[in-house]
Amino acid sequence: MWGICSRTAVAMPKPCGLLKPRHLVKPVSATRVAGRYQSHQKGLPSLPVPLLQQTCERYLTALEPIVEPEELNNTRKLLEEFQEAGGLGEKLQRGLEKRAGKTENWLSAWWVQVAYLEYRLPVVVHSSPGLVLPRMNFTDKQGQIRFAAKLIAGVLDFKTMIDNETLPVEYLGGKPLCMNQYYEVLSSCRIPGLKRDSVVNHAKSSRPPKHITVVHNHQFFILDVYNSDSTPLTPDQLHVQLEKICRASSETSSEPVGILTTQHRDSWGKAYQNLIKDKTNKDSVSAIQRSIFTLCLDGATPQVSDDSYRSCAAIQMLHGGGSRWNSGNRWFDKTLQFIIGEDGTCGANYEHAPAEGPPIVALIDHVVEFTRKLELGQSTTGSLPSPQKLRFNITAEIKKDIEEAKHSMNILADDLNIRVEVFGHFGKNVPKAHKMSPDAFIQVALQLAYYRMYHHCCATYESASLRMFRLGRTDTIRSASSASASFVKAFDDPSKQNTDKVSLLEKAVKAHRTYTNMAISGQAIDRHLLGLKMQAMEEKLSVPDVFKDAAYAKALHYKLSTSQVPSKTDCVMCFGPVVPNGYGVCYNPMDDHINFAVSSFNTCKETNAAHLAQAVEEALLDMRTLLEQTPRAKL
Repeated sequence: MWGICSRTAVAMPKPCGLLKPRHLVKPVSATRVAGRYQSHQKGLPSLPVPLLQQTCERYLTALEPIVEPEELNNTRKLLEEFQEAGGLGEKLQRGLEKRAGKTENWLSAWWVQVAYLEYRLPVVVHSSPGLVLPRMNFTDKQGQIRFAAKLIAGVLDFKTMIDNETLPVEYLGGKPLCMNQYYEVLSSCRIPGLKRDSVVNHAKSSRPPKHITVVHNHQFFILDVYNSDSTPLTPDQLHVQLEKICRASSETSSEPVGILTTQHRDSWGKAYQNLIKDKTNKDSVSAIQRSIFTLCLDGATPQVSDDSYRSCAAIQMLHGGGSRWNSGNRWFDKTLQFIIGEDGTCGANYEHAPAEGPPIVALIDHVVEFTRKLELGQSTTGSLPSPQKLRFNITAEIKKDIEEAKHSMNILADDLNIRVEVFGHFGKNVPKAHKMSPDAFIQVALQLAYYRMYHHCCATYESASLRMFRLGRTDTIRSASSASASFVKAFDDPSKQNTDKVSLLEKAVKAHRTYTNMAISGQAIDRHLLGLKMQAMEEKLSVPDVFKDAAYAKALHYKLSTSQVPSKTDCVMCFGPVVPNGYGVCYNPMDDHINFAVSSFNTCKETNAAHLAQAVEEALLDMRTLLEQTPRAKL
């Protein structure tokens, strides 16, 4: 329920010096700034613990548009009891404040544990986002390999900045942001457990990995991407090596071991223990886990019209289309997988535990820029050792696990309905012209679209970055507010004047902006409430009644799970709904258009991704019309 990709209002780092197309970053030797990252991190403030009374008051306010009056009254009473002098609330608050005083971040370890590592639904669709890049200009195997070589070189170029600690520090509202997540995405991997997973980061080991994993026709290969003198292979060398891999795996006869990573985490935890009993299998799995990242060279995908191309590409990035297509051509536990199809389809999938969307998008922006400026030469590549194919010994029991994984993955693939739409009428330009935050404007449009479809408001999650604080992850912007509820209820009411509607729209946008600023400053309610609950469990105290309340369950049942993930590249991130009767909505506002990805489950008859996408388009257009047709009151 928590695994949601992160919103960012972060300014992405500008591309580094672009004089030589081969080196967007200066070579390693002279530029390492020892300790720069650590000294930057130490200068960041710690995440504050909000005041208990403040959170309780704001929680009640947040419930107003989504619960019935009698439910609200019941919660009010529970909160009064919780806050009594010398009571449980005060005790837990003191415990949290004490924890904050002796940890780098009182929340992050708990958050990763609850939101990701103890979350037992498959990472596929339910937790790991996909990212759809613009269609690339190739339609055959040679084009695929050429582009893949440039992409690898681009990632290694970005990795140089990470290794040298020369990544430009990002800022939000003039304040420096925590850069830790950039150091967690390469050479890391999730490890399945029987009850709880873990994440291992091999970049921090004494001998950091020098290889990537390449998957082609369900077969895994280790490709060393550095020469013996530690310089990265050139794109021409990488091209030669990728050709060798494709020649060595031209048939799809192998068992798709990678599909095991699509399973329910408890099932995969058991299958994993079974798989790695064999030494060959254990060594192969370890090589995948240790690799810098995974590159998936996909085979054919279904032929579709241009209109549905982006939606079909999103399917490939999110889950691979099921066992008959590319779901076995993945290792979904790997933090970062780049996916390249023969038809020019391109994008990525990332496992959410180590990082939110912004570092992934910044890396991808850099890689796309790199590939555009780089031309493969005809330089001599010399002889390189052939990439190593990873072997798996498939027992009858492992074969049974693979068949079960195929069956479950196909059910999930058939269940997910995802629509990627480009809203081409306007982008950030229109809200900005009316002095409104583009993100708040889009969120209010989402509220209007949902209200028109269902005639009520629902708990809405939008990710807010906590990276102003050391090791900060996310908190929740609750986009359904009393102000947005007043606006959406009035919008289609013919008895209301347009001037009143504009005033209500402005108040709704302002309320969203206020909540956003509150959230990024560490003063939102959701992570504080989670912390109080976790503190009770830590102290082996009974969970307070306020967390057993029906209103609390309703507040966490996010029928709209949303995220703004802006980028320089004209791409869009996508993810599944976080509840069975909900929607996942991710968007990337560009200057003159907005990329949307909307998802729902087919098994739920009351949700329909295409209908919501259409309703959002209509809401955005109607809100623009309202603003254009209504004279603004003079200030």
